[in-house]
Amino acid sequence: MPAQGPEKQPTAELDARYSSALNPRPGASAVTAVEWSEAQRQLETAEIFWVSTVRPDGRLHVTPVIAAWHDGVLYFSTGPGEQKARNLAHDAHCALTTGGNSLTEGLDLVVEGRAEPVVDPAVLEEVIAAHEAKYGPHITSPEGTFHGLGDTFRKGDAVVFAVAPVTAYGFGRDNGVYTHTRWVF
Repeated sequence: MPAQGPEKQPTAELDARYSSALNPRPGASAVTAVEWSEAQRQLETAEIFWVSTVRPDGRLHVTPVIAAWHDGVLYFSTGPGEQKARNLAHDAHCALTTGGNSLTEGLDLVVEGRAEPVVDPAVLEEVIAAHEAKYGPHITSPEGTFHGLGDTFRKGDAVVFAVAPVTAYGFGRDNGVYTHTRWVF
């Protein structure tokens, strides 16, 4: 499982080939890499992520999940028999993606790493608390979509995965000024 503790601060670089730095539009000459703190803020608040895994035959599998950012690690869960769990048992490499679908504003993020099952009961309790704090009544209310998720984690009826970023990418859009930032951990 990824090490917990103080979050590793990544190095950031702007890829000018895919940013407005090479485009003469107004404001483009001042384009810089997005600060990791902004990407982290979005990872903390994004409600839906898309997890991409690889099937044993090499075909991709992409599906939406809820996830919580805690201590520099992104946590998500799935049923032990679901396709993504079977894929991760074969190859733990994955990517989690979040963002928006506007052409002119927003920051899309891709976090790449290895999905490691969480088995430590103390860490599971922290992950449960992070999910409950983030999603609130969706998890804590009896009427919530994911009510009982914590007990599902505790019983092992869901596999909880931890993904510590190895590399992350940010694709920013600000009224026609585009950035492509790469963070390496």
